[in-house]
Amino acid sequence: MEKMLIFGHKSPDTDTICSAIVMENLQKKLGKEVEAVRLGNLNKETEYVLNYLGITPPKMIEKIEDGQKVILVDHNEFSQSVENIENAKIKMVVDHHRICDFQTSEPLYYRAEPVGCTCTILYKLYKENDVEIDKTVASLMISAIISDTLLLKSPTKTVEDENAVKELEKISGLNAQVYGLDMLKAGTDLSGFTADELISLDCKVCALKDKNAKVAQVNTADINDMMNRKEEIEQAINADIEKNNLDLFVFAITDIINSNSQAIVLGKNTDIFERGFNKKLEENTAFLPGVVSRKKQILPVLQENA
Repeated sequence: MEKMLIFGHKSPDTDTICSAIVMENLQKKLGKEVEAVRLGNLNKETEYVLNYLGITPPKMIEKIEDGQKVILVDHNEFSQSVENIENAKIKMVVDHHRICDFQTSEPLYYRAEPVGCTCTILYKLYKENDVEIDKTVASLMISAIISDTLLLKSPTKTVEDENAVKELEKISGLNAQVYGLDMLKAGTDLSGFTADELISLDCKVCALKDKNAKVAQVNTADINDMMNRKEEIEQAINADIEKNNLDLFVFAITDIINSNSQAIVLGKNTDIFERGFNKKLEENTAFLPGVVSRKKQILPVLQENA
């Protein structure tokens, strides 16, 4: 029997990887032939999680064959998915993002909820299907929720995320605050990455009406460390703009300690950013106090002002 593939979006983050592994476990417990895979390299935060738990990363794929059965987690937009996704048989989607650029030729199971993390929804699915959550699965889930909600400090955080973390702490034996801070700090070590890698680590393509844009984000404990590399980051962004015919590129450097972001903004339509945030860019940058969420605080602003 052909295995159904489970994967999240390109430039995978911790929620994408953990959700794929957790969904694989759930589907196998329900008797399905499935395999979790990934669409890109792991970031250091995710590496920390998998190393801590002694889990081998899912294998990486770049494209799928026509008719391949798949389950999508943590995304639904085809532009963020695997090559040839439009010719796949999408059997299930579990996601917490907006629904956009998505259609199928056959009915499917679709679960989308406005919570802070895909693993919060998966936590519910385990409960609804009466499947036991073991220590490893609980640890993966709590890692994903901590990552996507910045230790429950992001505006994307919901009561459901908080309740899930409380229950998962009991199962995993982890202290969310202690483990979570160590995990987030592990992800802020960006010294070994080239500028090209930095702008691709956590980058999402988005359509702003008739404009093509990318919004990338990195987490840090010190914004100045990243701003010291501003010139080479700008060169990498400009090269990406030219290569992919982009109208706008926003690179958000997010301070996980103080919950602020510094944005480097380039492209021929930077006015969308300036209008949306009511800020005049100075040397292509702007400080965004209190902004930590791309999904809730950056993308909607850009979409509304395009």
